[in-house]
Amino acid sequence: MIRYALKCAEGHDFESWFASGDAFDTLADKGHVTCPDCGSTKVEKSLMAPRVGKREGNLAPSNDTERQIAELKAKVEAESDYVGSTFVSEARAMHDGTKPQRSIYGEANPKEAIKLLEDGIPVAPLPFTPSRKAN
Repeated sequence: MIRYALKCAEGHDFESWFASGDAFDTLADKGHVTCPDCGSTKVEKSLMAPRVGKREGNLAPSNDTERQIAELKAKVEAESDYVGSTFVSEARAMHDGTKPQRSIYGEANPKEAIKLLEDGIPVAPLPFTPSRKAN
């Protein structure tokens, strides 16, 4: 996972997580990276100094980052349906119109996720491991 500082064409600054630099490029090229303030898809990476901390000899995120990820996890789990390993088929069915649109999260391997993006189905990696839930 990599976090980028981003800036839209309207000058709004924000941050987002991506599976890799290539994942950002793929999403941005397809117009799937949008500004949360204005919705612009003209988004570029900004200069960013990495936050590196030490905890017991291991690299660790800051407390603020941990808090933000925990808040994001709580929001996603409260407002989305966990579909587990059926994520790819569920996302494709919603895109094709054979299932109603809803917010979902689950698992997909990188190759499957890239194929969804290539097919115009917007997906994004989450910076946390989901709590296991029954479908």
